[in-house]
Amino acid sequence: MLASWKARLFVGLSLSLSVVKASGEQFDEQLTIQSLRDGKVASTFSFKTLLKGVSPRDPRTLGAEDASQHYNVFPLALGQILREYAVTELHLSLNAGRWNYDRWGYPKEPAVGTGAELWAWMGDGGQVSVDHRWMGLRNALAGLFCASLGSLDEQRTTSPDRSFEPEGMLPDWGVPHRIRHATLPSENVCTENLTPFLKLLPCKSLSGIASLLNPHRLFDADWHGMGIHVLWREDEGVEVRLTFQSVSDPVRSSLGRKRDWSFRSLFDRTIDRQCPIAKTSEITVALPSEGSYSINPEPSVVNAGKASFDVATIDKPLDVALQWSGDFQYVSGFDKPITPFSVQRTLRGSSQAHGQLSVIVKNHQNSTQQVVYLETMPWLVQFYLHTLEIRVDGVRRDGIFSDIAYIPAVPHSRPATFQGILTLPPSSALHLTMDVTKSFLRYTEHRPDAQRGWDLPPAVLTVLELDSNTSTARHPVNPRIYTSTLLVDMATPDFSMPYNVIIFTCSLIAFIFGSVFNLLTRKFVVVRID
Repeated sequence: MLASWKARLFVGLSLSLSVVKASGEQFDEQLTIQSLRDGKVASTFSFKTLLKGVSPRDPRTLGAEDASQHYNVFPLALGQILREYAVTELHLSLNAGRWNYDRWGYPKEPAVGTGAELWAWMGDGGQVSVDHRWMGLRNALAGLFCASLGSLDEQRTTSPDRSFEPEGMLPDWGVPHRIRHATLPSENVCTENLTPFLKLLPCKSLSGIASLLNPHRLFDADWHGMGIHVLWREDEGVEVRLTFQSVSDPVRSSLGRKRDWSFRSLFDRTIDRQCPIAKTSEITVALPSEGSYSINPEPSVVNAGKASFDVATIDKPLDVALQWSGDFQYVSGFDKPITPFSVQRTLRGSSQAHGQLSVIVKNHQNSTQQVVYLETMPWLVQFYLHTLEIRVDGVRRDGIFSDIAYIPAVPHSRPATFQGILTLPPSSALHLTMDVTKSFLRYTEHRPDAQRGWDLPPAVLTVLELDSNTSTARHPVNPRIYTSTLLVDMATPDFSMPYNVIIFTCSLIAFIFGSVFNLLTRKFVVVRID
């Protein structure tokens, strides 16, 4: 009986592999693990599915019946959404926590802003407008990933084309492409988001690298986030990349001061079998540059300070472990930032009507840097652009901020978009300030936790490459940097007063009703006592 079951399983896997090869679909998975200098460990899961020889749907064909789509490995639920709303490029990220650029450097996947972030490129033209398709797209993704993406309405949607350039290619249909971007900083990633994420994988979490995605350990990390990225390349096809990143602290979880880690300690799981659909299944470990250590088992390849393990050929169960000879100690220069510049963003002022936005950017390089600075602020907070002031090392400077584009907010309708190019002098600290006002909301517009305040989305800075001839920035070459989110205190009514009124009214009605009921139902008689 067992032999027949194994035979049927082998035949089924062989048929699935032959179908995948014939359909022109390819699935690759990779896990990258890097030990950080503060003792933490960064893990990046990447699952890439390539649909070869196809292109996104032309928006001008939305009025006609779409051609039949047959997928074997490509996630059907996501593919139907992309075809239904003619999406050329899509990026969705759900993150919990704040990425520490100074200590951890640039992440493998740049979308690490706190909360939910969704942006997409779509062709303009046809019977259905971009805004109408954008509304359907976010509602469909909200149902697919069990997230509150339906709240990304027109009050949070902007079009910052300079900060979010296409990562892939845009088809030449003879119609322009538009970008729509929205953020929801109060949304976090949890198990109900990870479950539909795993269902999009061909082997789910039953085999391969995805079997390490243990929610009990991933959501216990210092930082974690998941992402869905869809892009198109003319010479390859449509690519879907599902990613999950986490930063764990083995020093905290260990009894002593050991920074040793393994699959068992990080994820409480091992890889018992490979995913038969995956063409490549690779684990890459960045080897430490200092200190004595040992890695087990023996890597398949060691090149340029990286140890690679081929899941298909290595012995199972696979439990990669990295051990140091001594206890963890902070090295000299631990507080020195890794990234070229650091950003600190705060909202000053104790008033519930006025405040001041303060942004400090420190350039750690000995050369001039240029960055695209983007603020997408909901209409709750409005800028006073004439109060913009920039100081470099305490001295007011003009000409630092150029190519300013400002779209003012419309109450109850549209957020504010403020972006421009900042020129950072070498080895300097730039301080940008601007006065803001806080709107007075109706009592019906406050959230259930009104006393907590309102979350404001992070600002985004993108480093640009300097042209040596004209000294101007043209092409983004480095990942985006997200600042921390802000919590703004709005003028909030005392919502306890309705409760007090209800209590007083109910008490009064009970007293009156009880007295009248007593008079109507009780019989009063004279009792004589001898």
